[in-house]
Amino acid sequence: MIALTLYGREYCGLCTSMREQLVRLAPDRGFSVRWVDIDDDEALETRHGEWVPVLADPDDAEICHYHLDLAALDDRLAKFR
Repeated sequence: MIALTLYGREYCGLCTSMREQLVRLAPDRGFSVRWVDIDDDEALETRHGEWVPVLADPDDAEICHYHLDLAALDDRLAKFR
């Protein structure tokens, strides 16, 4: 199982939307998603700022931000299989 990280904020509508999409896609595409609220970590808040949500791969490299990019997600998942 490939572990991805979704950085965002609880009150962010884009974050909620991407989170829900990922939860639906995860079983079929063979990945899990860990949610991280950047407001709980000053370093992450500084790093990501208003660029949330940010989906990151197991190496913590950005896959996409703001909106889910399925092509980018599938491409990155293929590199970890």
